Amino acid sequence: MNQFWPPHDDERQFNLPGYLLGQFFGGFPGGGQTGGFFPGGPFPGQPGGQFPGGGFPGQPGGGQVGAPTTPPPAFIPQQPQFQTFAIDPGAIRGCLFRFTYIWLENGNAFWFYPTFVGRNSVAGFRWQFNRWVYFGIDLDRVASFQCF
Repeated sequence: MNQFWPPHDDERQFNLPGYLLGQFFGGFPGGGQTGGFFPGGPFPGQPGGQFPGGGFPGQPGGGQVGAPTTPPPAFIPQQPQFQTFAIDPGAIRGCLFRFTYIWLENGNAFWFYPTFVGRNSVAGFRWQFNRWVYFGIDLDRVASFQCF
């Protein structure tokens, strides 16, 4: 973990952009402020954000894919019985842009629509309160997943 990630007991710390960007970086990159995420501000060819098209990969306003236009499937899959020691980014990458059910180490579970997979994290849209909400989480907090 880096200096910007304080320890917390649940995944709400990663409910982007509200918590992380608002608390540590002064708002949403590309939202009309100067400076942005990196010192020196937005870079040439990257209007208002840190990636081509602005914003973050897979994020609203990020110049890429948005939330699904339909709700997730109406069923809850059964959690796989086998346990892995760590979720590999290569494995969950196969679920990009697909409805995915996620089980976290803390017992929470939810429908997710991943749009970005990094070395240690995954981001996309979480089904919450009957709507899609942008969300990201460290892979070490994911116990298992299944995509459809």
